[in-house]
Amino acid sequence: MKALVNLLVKSAIILNYQAEDAKEVITALGDKLFDAGYVKASFVEGALTRENSMPTGLPLEGSVNAAIPHTDIEHVYKAGVAMATLTDPVIFQNMAIPDEAVQVRLVFLLALDQPKAQIEMLQEIAGILQNSELIERLMEAARPEEIIRIFEDETE
Repeated sequence: MKALVNLLVKSAIILNYQAEDAKEVITALGDKLFDAGYVKASFVEGALTRENSMPTGLPLEGSVNAAIPHTDIEHVYKAGVAMATLTDPVIFQNMAIPDEAVQVRLVFLLALDQPKAQIEMLQEIAGILQNSELIERLMEAARPEEIIRIFEDETE
């Protein structure tokens, strides 16, 4: 979980966000990463295009499902991760079964600048997503500082 703590961009954490759809969430998070200087102007379009062809919705055991959108390294200046918790679920297509819709309330948008880093970060986030107690704490957080503290507590 160390890599995630180090890459989480505080200004790119959006909590209790009311989004119409997956595109709006990806765009909002991508814009935050862009404003913070992590990604190029092409990043959001790259992430949306990739999401259409290779969906990232992930059904989980508990009541909250997740998505981990990302795109190619050519759209990234420096590595960072944006995150959103959603008040109401939005539809992402299932990573494993693209025809299947997943109601998502937790989104991690990855902006990674090394090709191998994506696999490692996906594995790390997948580990987090298996911890339903941790997910509940993330969903209840009211401020970005709380999110960072939750992840820091988990790495100790």
